Amino acid sequence: MEDIRNILKNKILVLDGAMGTMIQQYKFTEEDYRGEKFKDFHISVKGNNDMLSITQPEAIKTIHGKYLEAGADIIETNTFSSTTIAMADYEMEEFVYELNFESAKIAKEVALEFTLKNPDQPRYVAGSMGPTNRTASMSPDVNDPGFRAVTFDNLRVAYKQQAEALIDGGVDVLLVETVFDTLNAKAALFAIEEIKAERNIDIPIMLSGTITDASGRTLSGQTAEAFLISVSHIPLLTVGFNCALGASQLTPHLEVLAQKSDLRISAHPNAGLPNAFGEYDETPEIMANQIKEYLDKSLINIIGGCCGTTPAHINAIADLVKDYKPRLVESEI
Repeated sequence: MEDIRNILKNKILVLDGAMGTMIQQYKFTEEDYRGEKFKDFHISVKGNNDMLSITQPEAIKTIHGKYLEAGADIIETNTFSSTTIAMADYEMEEFVYELNFESAKIAKEVALEFTLKNPDQPRYVAGSMGPTNRTASMSPDVNDPGFRAVTFDNLRVAYKQQAEALIDGGVDVLLVETVFDTLNAKAALFAIEEIKAERNIDIPIMLSGTITDASGRTLSGQTAEAFLISVSHIPLLTVGFNCALGASQLTPHLEVLAQKSDLRISAHPNAGLPNAFGEYDETPEIMANQIKEYLDKSLINIIGGCCGTTPAHINAIADLVKDYKPRLVESEI
């Protein structure tokens, strides 16, 4: 299959939308989450979406298929929280390898199916590596600012386990996403570089931060430019932003990346900001209309959706980008 780096020279690629939004539609019960394998598990696991790759693989496969049918070129594995650190909430650390491997395998199967159906549009799998639920830069205790709930090395080890299992499962790209603390991301990037050296491979890396509010900063206090500079020592396929904000609120931050960087840029914003009930109101048409600004300004190379987005949103975005060329980077001019 053609290397994704070559495809990106001539085409804006479409990333899939929200996994959680689609899983919610199934209204799975505690028993559904447990399945056969975990039916006697000692604590409640409802809400642990990543384990559904083991207990409800057909549902995950169906969701991937819907996004590919909608026009996505890249689907993300169902592994946003599949590190020992995040899985500690469910006391499922020992299943981390299996969670990542199975999720990657499922996604790869579906992607290959669609590639074989239409070889002119190869489909890729991005191994989703979320931020974990701890932060290496800040104390969770206001009374003890020097305290850290996690160390850089804890994160490095956890991310290395996750990345190895994703690669073993067949992912084409690793996506370190929803970065709210750049030190966490640096641990993930360090771990991936270790694996690349040990295995003598060159797997592409996407990196996507998240601007948490109107201040235009990440949770650990960095502006878009500072975030970019902090990670510029690593060879990246793309750098970008996702989550937290809707498409229109993300525009100025993508403009900063475009002005300051010679990297390809990705974006997968939410379907607007959540309403009072925590739901997302932006229709596919509204969202696509806002994303048109990215295209008119030649800001992006990969575009998709985060919270609240569905196959209908991805379909509207895929229809839109067909008429546009990707942002050119210096090495390709």
